[in-house]
Amino acid sequence: MTVLNTERLIMRPIQPNDLDDIFNYSSTSNVGPNAGWKPHESKEETLEIMKEIFLDKETVWGIELKETSRIIGSIGLIDDPKRQYDLVRMIGSAIGEKYWGKGIMTEAVQKVIRYGFEGLELLAISAYCFPNNERSKRIITKFNFEYEGTLKMAEKIFKGEVFANECYLLTKDRYNNNNFDDLDLREN
Repeated sequence: MTVLNTERLIMRPIQPNDLDDIFNYSSTSNVGPNAGWKPHESKEETLEIMKEIFLDKETVWGIELKETSRIIGSIGLIDDPKRQYDLVRMIGSAIGEKYWGKGIMTEAVQKVIRYGFEGLELLAISAYCFPNNERSKRIITKFNFEYEGTLKMAEKIFKGEVFANECYLLTKDRYNNNNFDDLDLREN
C-alpha cells in the first residue's frame, strides 16, 4: 500500500485502530454536512463506514499529522461514478474542523494530485462539490481544475435535500502546464 509524505503529513492506509481519530472529526457538526453526509453518531457507525469506504482501499488514505501522529482527515482517488473511464479518478477529502484554514488540505491535495498523475498515470482527476461549499471550491480552483458545469439534482443528502454538483476536471496536460511546487498553502 502506498504511503505519501509531505512536510507536515503522512497519508497512509487507514487501519481499524484509527477508529477514535476518525470518529472525532466525523462526529462534529460541520465536517460531514459540507460533503452531504451526516455527522457520525457512534463509533459503531464510524466503524461500519470505515469498512465500506476506507479499509483495504489502495488509493484512500488517512491524513496523519506528523506532529501528533493522529489521523485528522481522509483523502482518496476513487472511481468516479459519473465517468466510465479507468484513467480518470475522482478526488474526495474531509478534514477535522480544527484544521481548517491551515493549508493542511491544500498540502494533502497537492501530493495526491501529483501521485495520481505521476504514480498512477491518470489522464484526469475530477472533483465535485456542492455550490455552497466555498472551502472545497477554493482548493479546487487553487489547483487549476477546469469548471465543467453544474449537474442539477445530482445528489440527495442525508437530510433528504437534493443538491447540485459543481463539476471540475484537471487533465494531465493542464497539470503538466502548471507548477504547483511553490503553491501558497494558506487556505484563505
